[in-house]
Amino acid sequence: MNPSALSFLCALGELPDGASRGFDHHGNKLFGVRQGGNIYVYRNVCPHAAIPLEWHEHQFLDDSGTLIQCANHGALFAIHTGQCVAGPCLGRNLQPVAHQIINNEVWVALP
Repeated sequence: MNPSALSFLCALGELPDGASRGFDHHGNKLFGVRQGGNIYVYRNVCPHAAIPLEWHEHQFLDDSGTLIQCANHGALFAIHTGQCVAGPCLGRNLQPVAHQIINNEVWVALP
């Protein structure tokens, strides 16, 4: 990934392990999840209804903290792939956003 095509999203510390966080990044609704030291960034849009996913601000995970859950119809998505594993969009995926960790900061590449 070309570093000049990246833009700053957040400091790594703003996304603690086991947590999620939403972002309005230059007009793009995104969210990130940190799990086990890995960062996953997706567009904040449900593939079923084209609406934002979060329950409350920064709340994208189910009660167990192991799946992403759509607040509107309960669809569940695997954190590491974004694939819907239960609900009306079964088999469809969240839209991943390419990103890199540079100097303890999360940087994203958006078209």
